[in-house]
Amino acid sequence: MRIVIAEDNALLREGISLLVRTAGHEVVGNAANGPEIVPLLLEHRPDIAVLDVRMPPTFRDEGLRAAIEARRLLPGLPILVLSQYVEHTYATELLASGAGGVGYLLKDRVGRVEEFLDALNRVAAGGTALDPEVVSQLMNRRDPLDALTAREREVLHLMAQGHDNAAIARQLVVTERAVTKHIGNIFRKLDLPPTDSGHRRVLAVLAYVNA
Repeated sequence: MRIVIAEDNALLREGISLLVRTAGHEVVGNAANGPEIVPLLLEHRPDIAVLDVRMPPTFRDEGLRAAIEARRLLPGLPILVLSQYVEHTYATELLASGAGGVGYLLKDRVGRVEEFLDALNRVAAGGTALDPEVVSQLMNRRDPLDALTAREREVLHLMAQGHDNAAIARQLVVTERAVTKHIGNIFRKLDLPPTDSGHRRVLAVLAYVNA
């Protein structure tokens, strides 16, 4: 099996490389930052990519965004994502398509060699591998809208209707600055990744509609 590994921690990257090589697989490329990932995948077209969620330069969601872009350019490319913690938005977005060939593991699972290799093989074969802790937290997670105040719900309701900040301010008879603050609170409480605000508005509206 041909594998590309994207991990900025050199020690962990070499550890994963050694582990998969010992299991008889081939590491055809390594990426140490977000911008390197997609070109490397397009060059090597591996059987599976193992990607860290947070990569340089911003350590936010480079790995996830690269995974989504790679699957757009290389449909069906198996992706196994590694994360230090359970990050609900990332897990949900990765799994939202319902397509196979995706996995989400916490990094400490890599140390459990048999479990990690089993997950790697399942994802490469088109299956799904979710860390038990990810499953547990996603199953037990409360409705994210529960955390919003009544005014924040009003703002989100108007956002869902397609109104911009100025229109929302006029309807609620508040300042645009107040609307901006409410929207920032909505993004934070819904645990939306700090990408561009337009993308986060769409995700916030989706959360509202789904709820």
